[in-house]
Amino acid sequence: MDKMEKLDQATDGSSMDIVQDNIAKLKQLFPDVFSEGKIDFEKLQETLGEVLEGKEERYNFTWHGKAQAKRIAQTVSTGTLLPCKKESKNWDTTQNLFIEGDNLEVLKLLQKSYHNQVKMIYIDPPYNTGKEFIYPDNFRDNLDTYMQYTGQKDNEGHKFGTNADTSGRYHTNWLNMMYPRLKLARNLLRDDGVIFISIDDNEVANLRKLCDEIFGEENFLGCICVVSNLKGRSDDKFYATAHNNLLIYSKNDFDSRGVPLPSEYLKGYSAIDDRGFRFRLQGLRKRGAGAKREDRPNMFYPFYINSKTRKVSLFKSEKYYIEVFPKLSDGTDGRWRWGKETAETRISELIGVEVGKEKRWDVSQKDFADTDDGEKRIKPKTIWSDSSFSNETGTLEVKKLLGKGIFDTPKPTKLIRYCLEHATEADDLSLDFFSGSCTSAHAIMDLNAQDNSNRKHIMVQLPEPCDEKSEAFKAGYKTIADIGKERIRKAGDKTLQDNADKEGIENLDIGFKVFKLASSNIKPWDADFDNLEDTLLSHVDNIKADRSEEDVLYEILLKYGLNLTVPIEERSIHGKTVYIVGLGALIVCLDNEITLDVVDGIGALKKELEPEVMRVVFKDSGFKDDVVKTNAIQNLKRFGIDDVKSL
Repeated sequence: MDKMEKLDQATDGSSMDIVQDNIAKLKQLFPDVFSEGKIDFEKLQETLGEVLEGKEERYNFTWHGKAQAKRIAQTVSTGTLLPCKKESKNWDTTQNLFIEGDNLEVLKLLQKSYHNQVKMIYIDPPYNTGKEFIYPDNFRDNLDTYMQYTGQKDNEGHKFGTNADTSGRYHTNWLNMMYPRLKLARNLLRDDGVIFISIDDNEVANLRKLCDEIFGEENFLGCICVVSNLKGRSDDKFYATAHNNLLIYSKNDFDSRGVPLPSEYLKGYSAIDDRGFRFRLQGLRKRGAGAKREDRPNMFYPFYINSKTRKVSLFKSEKYYIEVFPKLSDGTDGRWRWGKETAETRISELIGVEVGKEKRWDVSQKDFADTDDGEKRIKPKTIWSDSSFSNETGTLEVKKLLGKGIFDTPKPTKLIRYCLEHATEADDLSLDFFSGSCTSAHAIMDLNAQDNSNRKHIMVQLPEPCDEKSEAFKAGYKTIADIGKERIRKAGDKTLQDNADKEGIENLDIGFKVFKLASSNIKPWDADFDNLEDTLLSHVDNIKADRSEEDVLYEILLKYGLNLTVPIEERSIHGKTVYIVGLGALIVCLDNEITLDVVDGIGALKKELEPEVMRVVFKDSGFKDDVVKTNAIQNLKRFGIDDVKSL
């Protein structure tokens, strides 16, 4: 007789075990280095050969606590995320999430459900100036630290606080905080994903080395200078700082979509072709450094021009007879910007022009501002100096929405939007796990409204208390997380209002589901041998008394690695509540007094919904008696359902 397996036993009641996942990947690559389930490191060394390097005198970036920071990234979380409908917006329809909690624990909990799904991450972490919050990661139980901090436990816990620059481990504390978070974040990125990290000069050097290690030096895309205060900070000692840095790394195969041409560029595109496309002429001859023939000999070749039509060919004929070589101003041989293969495929973009007093023939390229898909897009530069990227702009945006002095130095929406424009497409998912006032969510809604897209977001923010003397606290905001949620609400409404005349704007997703980090809904087994009878009785129903069915339902979704915005239908079968998740991929019944009629009713859903695979979860204490529990598995097997577990 088959025995119903416990869900918490099947999944260890915790988040994804990254160590075991890595071991499984290693076993797939090198099965021969495993012996009786263990890794034979001598065999692994032989397999890797000369790639391995000894510890002595090798290039290495290290600090005190790095080994522990790695272990923290690998330990599983025993927490869960509790749904909070009353603080959400458009719960039933939205695809967006706002998660309140310590981002380290939240990132662990998202590993199964969002592994390899995020296209873009933007974060604005603490800059380590000695004033911002630093997250104290407790290797033994970070969740316990968080629960004590947020008042979910009475004991005095580890205090979250500032990292004073007088500390002997000033940089170390910051690195230990960032390392596990970035390590976990990388797992969530798609293979073509990208991460943007705002940082100032205090830690940019260390962050660059840290990211080189986590993402790989070869995946460094750039360090952008973002002009955030054109006047500069007058209280700086030597130089008035006018910028912040934006470090950008890909996971593997990022391909930039480019950004729209700046409006000032468009003034130069004054010519119009017969399709109505705007263009300008650019000389095809290479200018500046590397412009000589000897620099690229294969790019020295002739074109032939038709003097009447000014069309260009690579081959001489009766129509194309004016021969043109790339010549420098001193008459010596230069080179073209294109090789022959490129010229052959793009010959229609070339045109013959007469230049100089002597009316000498040359070749130019028609550089179009328009394409068949719309306006031309270009590579972003490494200096972003638009006034809309300034700190002042970000502050004014929040002031207009929430009032004066509510949030210090929020990032401007244009900055995040500029990242989104060249890193994401219509339905991509973005993540910000230092979300603060939720500029990222605001920017995503704004861009979706402009290009009629459906980008989705996950915002994660610690419920950092607002100072009781602050304007935010006086305005009714108890935590930074409260500020972020309210900004999304108001920014969404404003976006709809500002784009009311736009076709399809009513479909814009301005909602978000709120979840809050907490301990598991399942009681841990903690035997009291002095009062064993009461202990055993309390675990007959192993779900905590203050938790709802929906709380447990979403923990099951996390355990199975299902998206937290997956569609959920609620039905009544013989008077019992049944949740249909993902159109029948998972059926959950957490009711009591379950009979075989209910079990058979659940089985009938397989034929009705026709999912490829259907899994069923019951509450272990939910069956009417042991006979029903025993027969439930056999009955469901008759319907073709083999995966049945209890909680």
